Amino acid sequence: MKYVVVSGGVISGIGKGLTASSVGVLLKSCGYKVTAIKIDPYINIDAGTMSPFEHGEVFVLNDGGEVDLDLGNYERFLDVTLSRTSNITTGKVYQEVIERERRGDYLGKTVQVIPHVTDCIQNMIEKSAENAEKPEICVIELGGTVGDIESMPFVEALRQLKYRVGDENFCSIFVSLVPQLGVVGEQKTKPTQHGVKNLTSMGLGPQIIVCRSEQPLLNETKRKLGLFCQVPPEAVVSVHDVKNTYNIPLMLQSQGVTNQLIKALRLVWRLPSLLEGWSQMACSVDESAKEVSIALVGKYTGLADSYISVVKAVEHAGMAVRRKVSINWVESSALESVREDEDPATLKEMQAAREAAWKTLMESDGIIVPGGFGDRGVEGKMLAAKYARENLIPFLGICLGMQLAAVEAARNLLKIPKANSEEFEANGKESVIIYMPEVDREHLGGTMRLGARKTVLRESDCMAAWLYGKSDIWERHRHRYEVNPDYVERLEKCGVHFVGTDENMVRMEILERKDHPFFFATQFHPEYLTRPGKPSPPFLGLIMAAAKLPLDRNTIQSSLERISKENPWLDVENKKDKWSI
Repeated sequence: MKYVVVSGGVISGIGKGLTASSVGVLLKSCGYKVTAIKIDPYINIDAGTMSPFEHGEVFVLNDGGEVDLDLGNYERFLDVTLSRTSNITTGKVYQEVIERERRGDYLGKTVQVIPHVTDCIQNMIEKSAENAEKPEICVIELGGTVGDIESMPFVEALRQLKYRVGDENFCSIFVSLVPQLGVVGEQKTKPTQHGVKNLTSMGLGPQIIVCRSEQPLLNETKRKLGLFCQVPPEAVVSVHDVKNTYNIPLMLQSQGVTNQLIKALRLVWRLPSLLEGWSQMACSVDESAKEVSIALVGKYTGLADSYISVVKAVEHAGMAVRRKVSINWVESSALESVREDEDPATLKEMQAAREAAWKTLMESDGIIVPGGFGDRGVEGKMLAAKYARENLIPFLGICLGMQLAAVEAARNLLKIPKANSEEFEANGKESVIIYMPEVDREHLGGTMRLGARKTVLRESDCMAAWLYGKSDIWERHRHRYEVNPDYVERLEKCGVHFVGTDENMVRMEILERKDHPFFFATQFHPEYLTRPGKPSPPFLGLIMAAAKLPLDRNTIQSSLERISKENPWLDVENKKDKWSI
């Protein structure tokens, strides 16, 4: 196994995840099987209990692992299926060490950071890297910034791993910010120099330095960094701001990063011909002439990363039908009625925000109501679902979005004004949405219905069957609540059709309306399985409807066949004959 470690300095959030994903694309385009690991230094066991405002989206894997959103980038870029072991946290490490100490595995020795914690980290890395897909190269992203106290055990563990596997099986990449002061206009290299100095002093001196900047790095800046950071100037790479993230692997390739990786890892050279398809895909994002606008009605719109998988799913669906999709962010609470007893100045401001939110919603070609937790903004989400239903606007509800679509129908079509969810009214008499009986009510972490689950279609002539092209659907879930079975028959009499259920025909998984051009909602999260060239079916249907494309069985199937033929994905196993060795 060969390892590529991507670490960062100066500040967090400068693109280590996208750099790691792009490096994986380059290696995969050379014919190597690649996997990825994300190391997060926080003490949380996983990302499951984190607020989207705090850490962005919680990404869910097939095995139910609730992980960092960067693993979503890895899966989408590399078209791989990762497991919960691919996300290593300080909490997981110390939990494992303490459990081993309690069992007596350390035979009475004093348990210390070195060697016990660092050994545990290395074991976790090796266990995750050697997964069922038998990869050849593992890309590891070290979260946080070099020099943080939280990261120290991981840096030391990686240093030891480098010593164990040998220099020929280990490549260190450092991602740093190169600021350019507006007044002077000079690209400043000191932050990167200090970051590399710290990393080198810890035994992980980089072979490649990736510099994030607004503008392309000057040759003079590259030479200066190469001189003071003890790397060749050609190993100093510029990654400046681009229109779409699919250009990053191409940017790295154009600067010889593939050559640097081949050299550092002593790999056999294989011509990366498959990047040609990737290039076509990246260009298609910018070249789409026709536009479609989608209103994303959410609770966490202040941080776009809270819905990163939804955004990517919309983007992939737009690429598939050659449409440039613009997302109109709508804060769901802004759609709600304004209380008249507010302070006059505040009241005026809230009324203006409400008018702006409704204007944005009404000018959009389609509406998405995504998942979320808590009662804030849920009335606004229901108003969005009601508007889409009454005005025949293409609508996609996800998880909470599906639940609220059911509650909205109960309130306004079944005339049950007090219809609600147990999540928002625990002792309500008309609970259309109820707590799943088997879910632990005391503990929050890892207790939801999580991971890949099977959905069975109850009928063959429905939108879900046309979009998926099969009766058995596997999608990822993350929820504690479900549609109350006692209300299903009544809801179906008012035009709500639950066309998909779980295997036991008890849990409602897919909701459709026959009297609507596209009103589709799912209990699962289809956005987690989206890929460039392999769009999520519900999102594909939404964008086709928003673009006013035909949505009959034959048109959808022909579109899917065309997308499959044009798929630029890096299918290593089936395309090895295209390489020269």
